[in-house]
Amino acid sequence: MSDLRKVIIDDKEVEVDGAMTLIQACEEAGIEIPRFCYHERLTIAGNCRMCLVEVVGGPPKPAASCAMQVKDLRPGPEGQPPVVKTNSPMVKKAREGVMEFLLINHPLDCPICDQGGECDLQDQAMAYGVDFSRYREPKRATEDLDLGPLVETHMTRCISCTRCVRFTTEVAGIHQMGQTGRGEDAEITSYLGQTLDSNMQGNIIDLCPVGALVSKPYAFTARPWELTKTESVDVMDALGSNIRVDTKGREVMRFLPRNHDGVNEEWISDKTRFVWDGLRRQRLDRPYIRENGKLRPASWPEALTAAATAMQGKKLAGLVGDLAPVEAAYALKALIEGLGGVVECRTDGAKLPAGNRFAYVGNATIEEIDDASHVILLGSNPRIEAPVLDARIRKAWLKGAKVGVVGPAIDLTYDYHHYGDGCDGLATLDQENTADMTDDPTIVIIGQGALRGADGEAVLARAHAFAERSKSKVLVLHTAAGRVGAMDIGACADGGVDTVMDAEVIYNLGADEIDIKPGPFVIYQGSHGDRGAHRADVILPGAAYTEEPGLFVNTEGRPQLALRAGFAPGQAKENWAILRALSAETGSQLPFDSIAQLRQALVKEVPHLANIDTVPENDWQAVTGGEVSRGAFEPAITDFYLTNPIARASELMAELSANAKARQQETLAAE
Repeated sequence: MSDLRKVIIDDKEVEVDGAMTLIQACEEAGIEIPRFCYHERLTIAGNCRMCLVEVVGGPPKPAASCAMQVKDLRPGPEGQPPVVKTNSPMVKKAREGVMEFLLINHPLDCPICDQGGECDLQDQAMAYGVDFSRYREPKRATEDLDLGPLVETHMTRCISCTRCVRFTTEVAGIHQMGQTGRGEDAEITSYLGQTLDSNMQGNIIDLCPVGALVSKPYAFTARPWELTKTESVDVMDALGSNIRVDTKGREVMRFLPRNHDGVNEEWISDKTRFVWDGLRRQRLDRPYIRENGKLRPASWPEALTAAATAMQGKKLAGLVGDLAPVEAAYALKALIEGLGGVVECRTDGAKLPAGNRFAYVGNATIEEIDDASHVILLGSNPRIEAPVLDARIRKAWLKGAKVGVVGPAIDLTYDYHHYGDGCDGLATLDQENTADMTDDPTIVIIGQGALRGADGEAVLARAHAFAERSKSKVLVLHTAAGRVGAMDIGACADGGVDTVMDAEVIYNLGADEIDIKPGPFVIYQGSHGDRGAHRADVILPGAAYTEEPGLFVNTEGRPQLALRAGFAPGQAKENWAILRALSAETGSQLPFDSIAQLRQALVKEVPHLANIDTVPENDWQAVTGGEVSRGAFEPAITDFYLTNPIARASELMAELSANAKARQQETLAAE
């Protein structure tokens, strides 16, 4: 039951929940309150004092609006609603005083500071500060920290808001940062000089209200007002995090998160944020044809003719890669099936039943994890497969949710009950007393590690049986951004990947995680010179995810649009356009000439793809299957940083991967 209270803020009466803080109540009333330490997704610190307001009839001093609740306000003498003022002389004087104190030791780095132009301190000093300082003493200086290759520190600029400390401990689940010392000697530091060991550490760059924590790879490369900003969707994992792509000219300069409460809140993983240097390296920018065992550059007409000639009258098959947008997968399916072939998207061999959307997506949403009281992870390691989802499970755990794991013991950012490594864990789970689960919201998260063996469908059936018995919801956690969309359009062959490998000609649309044995003629279409291009007989250069508009369906089944932020390098073209051009050469021309026409045909065939940013409800349609034969589940991802061709082309991801391996192998010297 919400406890609604009336409160008058700057002569405006609003009715808000009594549990709200004054800063939230002011936001409800449309009044901006300056703040440095307060952040709606972190605990309240109440230490910057910038959010001071006047409570009429309260103490004769300003109150911190982030730390006082509406229900703590006293009503007027005759029961009138309490009165709060946010622009009185007392408040103005208090804010000017706080700002003056903050600027005593803050260096005048604005001309060279990477935060310049998007700095909270700059903005609030202009809006709420005074235009002079009374202090003439030398400014304090502190040593910079080494937090690793991602976050660059300038600790002299730090205003001790502790946002970074609260984020790393509460959301990321690592305990390596804190504040030491007192008074003038107080400083934010990492304990024992450790570098940060988290897949989400980049978020402290966004949280820092000054230039104390900035992006190391982006440092000194651009100013915010020079950048073109495009809203898009991330494809580094299957979560579909909402991002903003900032470009300068033709180059992507950085990725930033966009707030979306239903998907990623306002966090993104480090791979999502820092993979942009991989978009510049090892790019395919012209077609190639293999002659006498060597690839040689070719023109587009030559390459398309070679591909079309190879496809004529042969046993054909298509592979849909992990990063392919739905439009490209749809165009490939239409082309290959029109020529009598088959198309497959489950390149990792996961036993996901085609045509049963509940079986390959589930019926839970990501947001429902927040309120779950039990979370069962089946063959999944979300810390590596989807770090932002892992932070969501940690949030539920902090609220009291119990987490269980079936699969190898893994290092998560929260405690869990380990049922077993595989088959034994499923047996223990089957014997579990589910009485407390049936009354409380429970979510079973099925990872790809559980579904990849020959008995994958049997494991899925056991998971469905347990979910039915415990009245749980099911969420299938994918590792490939393009997988759900490709399955929605039916890019699944009977017999899976094995059927594709028997073909004489394989059209490989960016599937770089699979080895194609010698024999078949391979046409590779993709953006990077990775494994697929090395095996190809004809290479058709395609656009990366920031270079074409595309539809991606995330792991919960939510269709989202990625918009084009730049153009592909050299002669590379949009993926659907290459397939449309090739179809004309093969004599079975596809019936669309623009992406709008393609999407019309797509939506006619799969109507739910038209509902952008909504999660369609999937009716319960459990799988029934044979015996589970395997021991331990194999992890779906072993190296977080090198999961796709863009990441493997990134120097920074290679460095992070090497650092992670070195940390795992660290041994202590004998005493």
